[in-house]
Amino acid sequence: MKSVFRILLSLILSVALAFGWVMLSATPAFALPKKIINYTNINLSDRDFSNSDLAGGTFVAAEMRGTNFQGADLTNAILTKGVLWKANLSGANLSGALADRITFDGANLTNANFTEAIMTRTRFFDAAISGADFTDAIIDAYQVTMMCEKADGVNPVTGVSTRESLGCL
Repeated sequence: MKSVFRILLSLILSVALAFGWVMLSATPAFALPKKIINYTNINLSDRDFSNSDLAGGTFVAAEMRGTNFQGADLTNAILTKGVLWKANLSGANLSGALADRITFDGANLTNANFTEAIMTRTRFFDAAISGADFTDAIIDAYQVTMMCEKADGVNPVTGVSTRESLGCL
């Protein structure tokens, strides 16, 4: 009887030790997602987001008149139906962003990075675009023609000229 008890006890201890070993050496299979940034239908006028990490953020129907996004990371952000009238996006990274039906009228886009961004039905009237990089961005032809009239400068990060990135002749 004692030998059966010893065998049973050693089996239980072996299973417990094996379980403990597996649990202590386990690593998570996925990383925790970063905080979700969602500014849908919010008035963000004149707010300061300079040098902020807003990558992947959602700005749907947000009012962003005069908002400061200078040097902000807006990589893969979603900006739709928004107003960025006279906003400061100088040096901001909007690569891969969706900027559909956005008004950038009078905005400072100096040295901004719009590579591979989708900017359909978006307006750039009186926007400062010197040094902005629009490489592989999707922009309405009329807006490209209008921006080519004043395109100049070279983006300090990507080294691409604004005229070249827009495909100006």
